[in-house]
Amino acid sequence: MEPGHAGGGERCDDRCDLCAAACGEAMDTAAGCRRRQRLIYNRQEEARNMTQTIAFIGLGNMGGGMAANLLKNGYAVRAFDLSEEALAKAEGHGAVRASSAADAVTGADAVVTMLPAGKHVESVYNDQVFGVAKPGALFLDCSTIDVATARRVIEAAVAKGFEMVDAPVSGGIAAANGGTLTFMVGGADAAFAKAKPILSAMGKAVIHAGGAGNGQGAKICNNMLLGATMVATCESFAMAKKLGLDPQTFYDISSVSSGQSWSMTSYCPVPGVGPQTPADNGYQGGFAVGLMLKDLKLATEAAASVGASVPMGNAAEALYQMLANQGEAARDFSLMIEMLEGK
Repeated sequence: MEPGHAGGGERCDDRCDLCAAACGEAMDTAAGCRRRQRLIYNRQEEARNMTQTIAFIGLGNMGGGMAANLLKNGYAVRAFDLSEEALAKAEGHGAVRASSAADAVTGADAVVTMLPAGKHVESVYNDQVFGVAKPGALFLDCSTIDVATARRVIEAAVAKGFEMVDAPVSGGIAAANGGTLTFMVGGADAAFAKAKPILSAMGKAVIHAGGAGNGQGAKICNNMLLGATMVATCESFAMAKKLGLDPQTFYDISSVSSGQSWSMTSYCPVPGVGPQTPADNGYQGGFAVGLMLKDLKLATEAAASVGASVPMGNAAEALYQMLANQGEAARDFSLMIEMLEGK
């Protein structure tokens, strides 16, 4: 206990070296001022984070922003990507460039991967991570992949003595850059507890969905719902227009009625209606048609594997496949409205 600090149920009115203020906190005879103890703990956590090295593999549109937020929150990052441009950008944020995925992983305390598909995740972990990772390293795969592969990779990691979670994200590029992603996490309780501080440095919400692969399950179910809801939103606006309704008027009515949805009020597919969205920028940016199609395929494949009936998911997949076939895979998925309007 610091000199001048009272004990035994009294209140702290001292200006100690950490508080720098009369905090009024209750005292604890054994530990001293409780506020002081919290400040010491927080500083210890900051120091611990500064010494943690994260290997970050996959610095694309999402991974680049995520790695930058780890750096902002005090972690050391060794980064690898096949793109020279992505590596240079990561270096600009303060990351150390690695010559390969294995080079990034060697000596790292944790490994974060953000890769395109299950085959890439499985290959990277089997060929470049498991053999060089130091004992006790934690693995976090933030890619969106199929549930079966996620479970297989985590099972392999556990068999080799490592802890691992699947932690796909929701929120898009802006959230990745802003550190406001939502992470849906699958894995053992102990692995989740270790992963949460790292994920919290990149997001606003970190939710444990259950065992291995459940993060992927939550992600693809969520995006199947989003894909189907966006189709319904687009066709409703298209129909309202043909019936002579002004789009803004229909928005004003539906956004406060039973038809309200996130696709309507937060991501309206009609330019100039509601908050600013990719529709106001020629359907550029945002969440690409090709990425939505990927997630819908993962969802319908998972549904088939467990015998789940998903007629709306199947219909949404077919419609987004049509849109992609028209050469629109790179534009925002709310472009669906133009296809439904016959443009």
